[in-house]
Amino acid sequence: MDHSGHGMTMDLPPFTLGRGFAWSTDPFFLVACLLGLALYGWGVVRLVRRGDAWPAGRTIAFAAGVLSIALMMCTRLNDYGMVMFSVHMVQHMVISMVSPILILLGAPVTLALRALPPASVRGSKGPRELLLMLLHSRYMRVITHPVFTIPLFIASLYALYFTPLFDFLMGSKVGHVAMMVHFLAVGLVFFWPIMGVDPGPHRPGYLMRMLELFAGMPFHAFFGIALMMASSPMVSTFENPPASLGIDALSDQNAAGGIAWAFSEVPSVLVLIALLFQWYASDQRQARRKDRAADRDGDKELEAYNAYLASLQTRGS
Repeated sequence: MDHSGHGMTMDLPPFTLGRGFAWSTDPFFLVACLLGLALYGWGVVRLVRRGDAWPAGRTIAFAAGVLSIALMMCTRLNDYGMVMFSVHMVQHMVISMVSPILILLGAPVTLALRALPPASVRGSKGPRELLLMLLHSRYMRVITHPVFTIPLFIASLYALYFTPLFDFLMGSKVGHVAMMVHFLAVGLVFFWPIMGVDPGPHRPGYLMRMLELFAGMPFHAFFGIALMMASSPMVSTFENPPASLGIDALSDQNAAGGIAWAFSEVPSVLVLIALLFQWYASDQRQARRKDRAADRDGDKELEAYNAYLASLQTRGS
């Protein structure tokens, strides 16, 4: 395989789903995915042995998120993604938008805070204390703030694909892996405060979270439209696809643009549904708290309101 970046030559047959999902190991992502699943599983087992419950839905969501990364990076999709813009765009969109949402729905930070042992000596810092320090650090406040995350989310498209940086990173295996890690990290810090499942430095209200979500998504659509409307290949890496693929570079770029445009809608709907469910559950919890408070104090608020109405009636008569 020649990953030289410009006009890469690869002896690959025409892309089909069957060929794309065949096994092709990327060592870095394979180890990272297995480690992530193992650590999450350890945390769940630790809670269960302690007698604590952990929602099965969270475990399923986290596992699906990690497996979606493995599907993109540890199958032949990754090989095709080095020479086909459309397949690369599927990798980018899944790893930067679908995988982070699923992983965050798994609440890994909450699981870690509950599963990690506290420091054995009072005043010292164990794994749990170190994690809490990181969560409350100035660094985390900066990188999860919408003033930082929204521009970063947008720049990951325009500043990467429309500059020589993309060709440079695609010129080596290490650069390609670094780019995919960047996509995942950007997706995680962008969606973390919006999802609001895990504790973090910023916890905006539900309406603000929706505004943050929709502030970034239109730029994905504009990016996709720009690729679809281009009359010539815009990225040097994909200008000369291998003849064995039997594809046209411009048609493949148009397909990549359509994928980017479509993915700007799907994750938005998923996150919006999750936010609406959270909002509803929060209202229900607040209503139950008010009911319990009313039961404890004999509903003093209602008594005070009735007394107020009675005083008005007396004053009027």
